[in-house]
Amino acid sequence: MKIVGISACTIGIAHTYIAQEKIETAAKKAGDEVKIETQGTIGIENELDSKDIKNADIVLLAVDVKISGEERFKGKKVIKVSTETAIKSPNKLISKLHEIVDKDKQSLKTK
Repeated sequence: MKIVGISACTIGIAHTYIAQEKIETAAKKAGDEVKIETQGTIGIENELDSKDIKNADIVLLAVDVKISGEERFKGKKVIKVSTETAIKSPNKLISKLHEIVDKDKQSLKTK
């Protein structure tokens, strides 16, 4: 599965980067491709490009604040959680993303 997303916390320092690391580690452990953009106090890092977004199966927004560029994900399946959820339960979160994508694929097959 290909996951892209954004992490951003209220202060834009610790939780932004911890959430990114936890998501990426859990996703790679599950065998997924993952790229998480951070929007912190120093600006946007690891910026997602249009190809990343186009090829993604799902978009994960681990955010506690308003982010810039959310319109880039129009037409994609977007899941929004807090950075705390991403930090405390990253494996469970990735598992849930798999369930959502699998369910969507099954519903497409039945149409």
